[in-house]
Amino acid sequence: MEVNLNLSDKAVYDLELVRRAVDKKDQKAYAELMSRYRDSIYFMLLKMINNKDDADDLTIEAFGKAFHRLHQYTPNYAFSTWLFKIASNNCIDWIRKQKKKKMLSIDSPIGTQDGDEMHIELKGHGLDPMESVIKDQKSEVMREVVGKLKPRYRTLVELRYYKEYSYEEIAEELDLPLGTVKAQLFRAREFLENLLDTRKDAI
Repeated sequence: MEVNLNLSDKAVYDLELVRRAVDKKDQKAYAELMSRYRDSIYFMLLKMINNKDDADDLTIEAFGKAFHRLHQYTPNYAFSTWLFKIASNNCIDWIRKQKKKKMLSIDSPIGTQDGDEMHIELKGHGLDPMESVIKDQKSEVMREVVGKLKPRYRTLVELRYYKEYSYEEIAEELDLPLGTVKAQLFRAREFLENLLDTRKDAI
């Protein structure tokens, strides 16, 4: 992989982190990439949608997608450019989806054509197989990456996967609506699953 001579020193350093992450499954390299750009991505997304919670969610999604595709990155341009493009495109897709559908609360009943009401049920007790993998992942990978999340997400993940709280217990502990807890943990879990998938050879 040849380095673009026009890359800045910062971009060259990023490239070394990417190589360590992809070639050596270097856990600290993933965490450092997230640490270097997490806030910048968040504030860019916040400007696009003007909602802190959604910007937080989309920041996690952006890193999840970027880390999942990290092997596809080529140094024809800076890693930051590539990352910001993924984040902005993902946000634009999200905005389009919001315009096409009405926002749906997980705890609100849905009216059916027959006049009945249907509820979206997400279990609140017990861990499914994928959640168990996340919970059992005590390695430096998960600890370090979880530690880089924004405090609100870090607390949710730790309560759910490390302390095994139910959704209801987390909602009560953090004084949050149950639907909010479920939705945010669902996105956090997707992010962690992507990370586990990209590093399965190192686990």
